[in-house]
Amino acid sequence: MDSTIKNPRHVAVIMDGNGRWATKRGLPRVQGHRAGVLALREIVKHSRKIGLEYLTLYAFSTENWKRPPQEIKNLMNLLVEYLKSEINDLKANNVSIRILGDISPLHAAVITQLNKAVEETAANNGLILCVAINYGGRDEIIRAVKGIVRDINAGKACIEDIDHSFFEGYLDTKGIPHPDLVIRPSGEFRISNFLLWQIAYSELWFSNCYWPDFTARMFEKALEDYAKRDRRYGGVNSVD
Repeated sequence: MDSTIKNPRHVAVIMDGNGRWATKRGLPRVQGHRAGVLALREIVKHSRKIGLEYLTLYAFSTENWKRPPQEIKNLMNLLVEYLKSEINDLKANNVSIRILGDISPLHAAVITQLNKAVEETAANNGLILCVAINYGGRDEIIRAVKGIVRDINAGKACIEDIDHSFFEGYLDTKGIPHPDLVIRPSGEFRISNFLLWQIAYSELWFSNCYWPDFTARMFEKALEDYAKRDRRYGGVNSVD
């Protein structure tokens, strides 16, 4: 990426269209998810290359439990497979893993692998790779409210403490800047319950290609388009 381009600190990606990619080719849906992992590897590698600080990937939503059990099992197996195969490379390239979402309902083997990935990369201070799994924006907000109520009832906080900064301390993304840019491939034009609090002023970028076809060059195109946008956060600039 050209160093003169206005760079985002944090890019969030809704990795969508794996199943449709496979169906279009007459393949089982799991093959689409496997192809999606290859795209994931390319984008993580490119994010490191360009010096991105935060990359958040929507891997499995709270609504994805509605899918067939075998597909869910395949997705979880692929997640574990990815973490096992990539962990040494992530450590070597100074990438740290952070998990967003409530992972407690997941299979014990998946939880173990997620926690291991977080622990083994905790000392890294390069790209922070946030993986949103069993994540939903509404669910995150409800969990945050419950945490605040518990602390108020325990005398650890009071209602007067609550402001934007205080509330964000109870979110999964505590300490992480809001996404500058949200990318969604697959031809859908919706947010799908993703980072609802955090993306209030994020720039949105959509593409018709399915996630397995999303390349580093497309990622660059999204960043180039982002650089041309005027982020006013509800205000005006000097030429308006």
